[in-house]
Amino acid sequence: MLIVCTHNAARSQMAEALLRWMAGEAVEVYSAGTEPTAVHPLTIRVLEELGIQTSGLRAKSVEEFLGQTFDYVITVCDQTRERCPVFPGGEQIHWSFPDPSTVEGSEAERLEAFRNVRDAIAQRLRLWVSVILRDQQRGPVTLR
Repeated sequence: MLIVCTHNAARSQMAEALLRWMAGEAVEVYSAGTEPTAVHPLTIRVLEELGIQTSGLRAKSVEEFLGQTFDYVITVCDQTRERCPVFPGGEQIHWSFPDPSTVEGSEAERLEAFRNVRDAIAQRLRLWVSVILRDQQRGPVTLR
């Protein structure tokens, strides 16, 4: 599975880390950006609040994954939906989440925006993964 957003700094990083944390070995997941920058510090902070390991997170370009086949390619921002390359064999899915890095205000307000997006992504992933794994007849899978 490949999860893509513009900068691979917040939403797609959260989705990758959350899915690894929730499903463990049951799902192989990567994230990338069409214009990668660096992982946002508040992304790391809100993931670590849940006890998720963040030491291996780094922004990656979708170009690193060209030529590979994925069962699912999920875009998590509207801009990337239009610009994401087509990966052969995979089902293209789009989930629109707001970019928390664009929120202005105090540190507390910005942190709350990141938490809200993290929680929305986690909720969507829990539901989606449980359905996918059930449909693939892998039997019951325990998600965190």
